[in-house]
Amino acid sequence: MFIQTEATPNPATLKFLPGKEVLVEGTADFRDAESARIASPLAGRLFDIPGVTGVFFGYDFITVSKEEADWQHIKPAILGAIMEHFMSGQPVMANAGPAQETSETDEFYDQGDEELVLTIKELLDTRVRPAVAQDGGDITFRGFQNGTVFLHMKGSCAGCPSSTATLKHGIQNLLRHFVPEVQQVEQVA
Repeated sequence: MFIQTEATPNPATLKFLPGKEVLVEGTADFRDAESARIASPLAGRLFDIPGVTGVFFGYDFITVSKEEADWQHIKPAILGAIMEHFMSGQPVMANAGPAQETSETDEFYDQGDEELVLTIKELLDTRVRPAVAQDGGDITFRGFQNGTVFLHMKGSCAGCPSSTATLKHGIQNLLRHFVPEVQQVEQVA
């Protein structure tokens, strides 16, 4: 098994490409070892490596975030953990259901804005999320209120130094162009 790695715009996050599907649908974002161990054998194994602070699963990639440790010291352990996991035949997620994904019930917007929200979501799904996935992350819609779109950033996007520029200059300008009612874009946890 050959696992490729790619740098991301976030220097604290590295993207790992195992050459296999990681999650068939959705994404999963783990920011602490306890929730990771419960939900995913692979994420739990990665959190056992000293210095790992976050794990994100996409369709065919895994992003791992670190704190103080140097990549040259922890990258071999991460590669080994990913390889061991896929060779063991264990599932990526502990349960067979969909991955940890924000449910639409957590979204907020006025019913009168439903048409706008559908357009915003379509733009995010077709134009933004594929580009962000290339960098090892994901962005999901959380709400729309008084001209402001609220988005949740995951994976390499969470805590990335360039995430503010991505939100304000890239996504905000795109949404304003296609949906004039959008005045600004904000990040939420």
